[in-house]
Amino acid sequence: MKLQVFDPPMCCSTGVCGPSVDPDLVRFAADLDWLKHQGVEVERYNLSQQPAAFAGSSLVKEALAKEGNDCLPLIVADGAVLWKSKYPTRQMLAGFAGLELNPSIFSDAVRELVAIGAAIGSNCEPCFKHHFNEARKLGVSKEDMRLAVDMAQAVKDAPAASIQKLADKYLDEPKAQASSCCGGAESPASGGKCCG
Repeated sequence: MKLQVFDPPMCCSTGVCGPSVDPDLVRFAADLDWLKHQGVEVERYNLSQQPAAFAGSSLVKEALAKEGNDCLPLIVADGAVLWKSKYPTRQMLAGFAGLELNPSIFSDAVRELVAIGAAIGSNCEPCFKHHFNEARKLGVSKEDMRLAVDMAQAVKDAPAASIQKLADKYLDEPKAQASSCCGGAESPASGGKCCG
């Protein structure tokens, strides 16, 4: 199958920008790249860069004559217009090409679990509280949130343990006993300063 995309006029040939970078175009470009990796031949034409391709297609000329540029983008395959006026989703492209698309597991609940892990990784207390509350609204269990927190903490701790091991190796000294305050200074509780 060969799928042809006829884009509206764009300022450049990248296919990701009109007057400015458009997230929808970036997403569509990634979807077309995915389609190519599935073995589908894809041709993409920009009206301002390749007008001859538009003039050479009777389907495209007819659509432009009837609707003007409002019909663009046009998605054409096997002598038929499959889609027009807006960019299709990856799921739709897969359907056009007869491909199986694995359903996404990235649900709202998964998004909140990822955000909870990110909050742990970045030490962001307000972020954690917000995403904890959002996860609860979605019915996410505390057990699942605990798994997300533990995984994030394990990922966060791994580099710290690794660099400590490297430092110990280079210094060839046993690990010093951890102080309750950085740098071994007096703790704030005793009235002293911590970290200068």
